[in-house]
Amino acid sequence: MFHASRPDDPVARAIEALGREALATLPVALADLPRDEVPLRPFDTVGLPALRALLGRGPEPASAPAEPGVTLSAEPLAHLADELAAMGHGLIMVMGKGGVGKTTIAAALAVGLVQRGHSVHLTTTDPAAHVAEILAGGLDGLKVGRIDPKVETQAYIDKIMRTRGKDLDAQGRALLLEDLQSPCTEEVAVFHAFSRVVNEARSAFVVLDTAPTGHSLLLMDATGAYHRQATRHTGPGVKNVVTPLMRLQDASLTRVIIVTLPEVTPVSQAAALQDDLRRANIEPWAWVINKSVAASGTSDPLLQARLAGERRQVARIAGGLAQRTFVLPWLPEPPVGVEALGTLVRPKQAPSAS
Repeated sequence: MFHASRPDDPVARAIEALGREALATLPVALADLPRDEVPLRPFDTVGLPALRALLGRGPEPASAPAEPGVTLSAEPLAHLADELAAMGHGLIMVMGKGGVGKTTIAAALAVGLVQRGHSVHLTTTDPAAHVAEILAGGLDGLKVGRIDPKVETQAYIDKIMRTRGKDLDAQGRALLLEDLQSPCTEEVAVFHAFSRVVNEARSAFVVLDTAPTGHSLLLMDATGAYHRQATRHTGPGVKNVVTPLMRLQDASLTRVIIVTLPEVTPVSQAAALQDDLRRANIEPWAWVINKSVAASGTSDPLLQARLAGERRQVARIAGGLAQRTFVLPWLPEPPVGVEALGTLVRPKQAPSAS
C-alpha cells in the first residue's frame, strides 16, 4: 500500500486513491478474508534480499545504479501519431502483456490519426479489451470493431452450412456440422477475420489492439501456416503471391508498437514478445513506455526513491531493446473518453474542420 507524504503532489495523491478504491470495492468473498497490509517500499521486490526487506526481516537492498552513459531518447505520444499519420494508411499493431495499457495507447493513437484527417478502424483481438469503455463515446471518422472468436466462428459455420451443406441431406448436414465443432474451426474463422483486417489496411488506417501473447501468437501461427501452404502450392515459379504474414512483415505497411511499463517484469515480457515476433521475421517499429513516474514530475520522496528502479529499466530499453521509444507519463486522471485521449496525441496545429 502506498501512502502519499506530500499532500500537494497530485500524482502521489492519485496513486494512493487508486489503492484505497481497490480495497473499498473488493468482492465480498475477498473483503471478508483476514488481510495484512504491506507498505510500498522504495526498491524493486526482485531477489531474496528484497523479499526479506519487503516483510521487514532484513536491510533494504542497495540500489544498483543504471548503466553509465546510456540515456533514453523518448518522445511524446503526439510525435508517434505524427509519424504514423505520415504513412497515409497501414496496419498499426499495438502489442503487449495484459495490464500495461495497450488498449489505452491503441485508442489514443486511433484518435490521433483521426485528428490528423484520417479515417481509422480501431479493432481488437483481446477478449479482455474494453475499447468502448475507454473511448466513452463516438468520433467522426473512427470505426470501432472487435474480432470476437465466438462470433467469427459461428459466422464461419453458418457460411459453410449455407454453401457446402446446402445440397446435403439431413445426415450429411449433421456430419458436416459435427466436423465444424472442432477447435480448428475457431482458428480458421479468426484467421479469416484477421486477414480481412490486414487487407483493409492496404487503403486505410487500421489500429489493431492485440491480445497478450497466447492469442497474438495464435494469429501469427495461423498466418505463418497460410504463408507456408500458399507458397508450397504455388511453387517457386509463381509470382505476386502476397499472404497475410508477408503483409505483417512489410515495414511499409505494418508498424508494430510494443507497450510496456518501466518495471522489471513488464520489460522482460516485452523483450520476450519482441523475440517471438522476430522469429516470425516481424520487426517491432517502436516501444511505448506507459505510466512513467519519472516523466510525471512527482516530488513525493518515496516515489522519487523508486525512480532508481525505473531508470534501470529505461537503461535496459535504451541499451538495445527498442529502435524508437515514446513515453507517456503517469497521469493523475485516467485518460478516459475521446477528449482526454485526444489531449495525449493532439498535433501542434490540428486540421480545421471543413
